[in-house]
Amino acid sequence: MSFFRRPDYHSDATEFIQKLKASRPELEAEQRLGRSLLWDKKLDREILNEVSQARVAQKAYVYQNGS
Repeated sequence: MSFFRRPDYHSDATEFIQKLKASRPELEAEQRLGRSLLWDKKLDREILNEVSQARVAQKAYVYQNGS
């Protein structure tokens, strides 16, 4: 070991997360399940294409009316 080597630093937040994962090993699987419910979705490319084509361009000054 080097004379100048300092001990590894772990913040309070890092230590808390490590203790939490050690006490609840199923936590990571539950997080992955929650993510799959909200984010991991199959996208229909046809519908996305239709939505992008149906989009109306915004005017330069949105508060100006047509009259």
